[in-house]
Amino acid sequence: MPTPLDNVMRSKNAVLAFSGLVTAALAWSMWGGSIFPTQPDPTGDPESWTREELRRWLAARNLHPQERDTREQLLERVKANM
Repeated sequence: MPTPLDNVMRSKNAVLAFSGLVTAALAWSMWGGSIFPTQPDPTGDPESWTREELRRWLAARNLHPQERDTREQLLERVKANM
């Protein structure tokens, strides 16, 4: 008489689900967990950086730029933290 474990192992869905998990883990390890690599820090004078570069610089340092901050506010925060 088959046990419940035997019935699960015969299930095609369980085999496909396990195969999917193994494939996902393999893909994750191949890409190193970083599918979209981060952009490098902007260089040069912060006065010439765009608003997005200012936000990226602050976010990389866990200074939490707000979406509603103006470019001038962001620039002031960057200069204060350099």
